[in-house]
This record gives sequence, structure tokens and C-alpha cells, in this order.
Amino acid sequence: MIDLKTNYLGLELNNPLIVGSCGLTKNADKMYECQKAGAGAVVVKSLFEEALALEQIKLSEALEDHPEAYDYKYANIEKMYGSEQYCEIIREAKRKLNIPVIASLNCISEKWWKNYAKQVEEAGADAIELNIYTTVYNEAVSASEVEYNYLRIAESVRKSVDIPVAIKISKYITAFPNLAFLLEKRGINGLVMFNKFVEPDIDISKMELRSVFNFSKPEDFRVTLRWIGILSGERDIDLCASTGIFDAEDAIKVLLAGGKSFQVVSAIYNNGLSHIRVILDGITEWMKKNNYSSIEEFRGKLSFKSSELNNQFLRAQFIEKTDI
Repeated sequence: MIDLKTNYLGLELNNPLIVGSCGLTKNADKMYECQKAGAGAVVVKSLFEEALALEQIKLSEALEDHPEAYDYKYANIEKMYGSEQYCEIIREAKRKLNIPVIASLNCISEKWWKNYAKQVEEAGADAIELNIYTTVYNEAVSASEVEYNYLRIAESVRKSVDIPVAIKISKYITAFPNLAFLLEKRGINGLVMFNKFVEPDIDISKMELRSVFNFSKPEDFRVTLRWIGILSGERDIDLCASTGIFDAEDAIKVLLAGGKSFQVVSAIYNNGLSHIRVILDGITEWMKKNNYSSIEEFRGKLSFKSSELNNQFLRAQFIEKTDI
């Protein structure tokens, strides 16, 4: 009997496949469809810091601004969730689903998150995923200050809630092992690797700047695999892969490198919710072929700490010329 169960952030998942924060998880009905398709857990589409700031602005400006000007000023931010709407989505999801429901808070600073994280916990979220990133454009801001911002937010949220907290981290951090150590010391339960960004582009016809978002590509997976493998076993913190997982082979590699779970979004958009079962069936068949009955029997078997060929995780450049 093949057992796909895993433990992530102290939560028991029927399997390690998590549907990441996206339009597929924007309401309870859609999350229920993910559960029916076989997902082990879901991450609710993110609550953005800008939306929380808007709520505060509304309270202070409601009696001052002309309504039309007000609507124009905040038209784009209004498309994001407000905190009460977000909490209601979590409450409804918890009524409908029997798999873990993880809240996603997309944040830049520590200002808002102490109170709002508590609200999300009270709404019934099983865990919180903090998606932290800022674009540094000021030469006066050092790398250590960027990392300290992670720590401030993490510490603020960790002190305000009792449920597990994971940090969705940027692949541009300079020293992952050190930051993972410092986050663990502050009580963070997991790292999600990595967040996916909206990126700038230029429309040369209209001579305008614009923002674009592209789905992950299979080649994005290598960076994720490297750091899952290096950090696994070194820290008492759960690792979740979230970039470039498209099929069962990718998922198995994550588990062999030591990951506790993996998030899938782009592959589902490309192939439909039925692709969840394709990935899970692929893992099951591989386990049967290799005589494994549970994930824990092989998880981390090829991590940096466990593998004799661990230098492959460290190599970043070719030793000699190749034909590429």
C-alpha cells in the first residue's frame, strides 16, 4: 500500500502537492475543486499589504475626498482583497474543505501584519505563508537591511499568532543558510522557495512602461532544487518548493532533495486540475517501482547532507568548456 502522506508545518497532508496562491484558490468553491482533484492543501490567493493600507486610508479620508476622485485614486488597489473579505473566504473554505487551508499575506513591511495575521488565524487558517519582497532601488540600502526586513516581519507575525508560519522567500537573497538559521531562531516553521514576481517591460509602440507576469518554466526548477538540497537536514525548518514543478519527476526530485512539499500553479493552468492526479499517480508509480511504501522512506536521500555527490549542489560554473 503506497502512502503519500507528509507532514508540512506540523500539518498532516494526504499528499505533498499544494496548490499555490493564485486565481485557482481565490474563493472557497475553487479551493474545493482543488481538493476534489486531489490537492493535499491549498494556499489562499494573497492578501496584499496595499489593500490593507487602502482600508486605513478609507477610514481617514472618507469624510474628506470627493467620492469620484476617491474611486479613481484607488481603482487598481480595490481589485485586491480587503482583510474582512479575505477572512470570510477563509471561513467559508474551512467549512467546505477537509484539507489544510493556508493563508497568504503578501507583504513589504512589518507595519500591518501583527493585527491582520491574528485576524487570519481567528478566521480559521491552518497556517500563514508570508510572501515577502521589496525591490531595492536606493544605494543606501544594504543587503543586511533587506534581510533584516525579513526578520522584522517574521518576528512580528510569529509573536502575534499560534498557528505555523512559513516565509515565501526570494531567490535573490545572498546567503540562504544564514537567513534560514535566523528565521528558524525566530520561530518560523517553513521556507517556500521561491516567490514569483511581476516584472517590468517596455511597450515600444506606445512608449510606455508596463508590468507583465509570466508562468514558471521547467528550467526555473534548478535553482529551487539546489537550495532545497543544500538546506535540507541542516535546519529544523520545513522546505517547500514552489517554482518550476511541472510533473511527477520534478516532484520526486524535490522529495529526494529533502523537501516536505511542493506547490504547483503554472502546470495546472497549462493542463487543468486533472494534472494534479497525473502528478500524484506518477509519484505513486515511481514509489512502487523502487519499492517504497511511504515518502519518508526516501525523502532527503539525495540531499546535500546525505548524498556522497553533494558537491553537485554547490557547482555553479563549468570546470571546462562544453559543446553548448
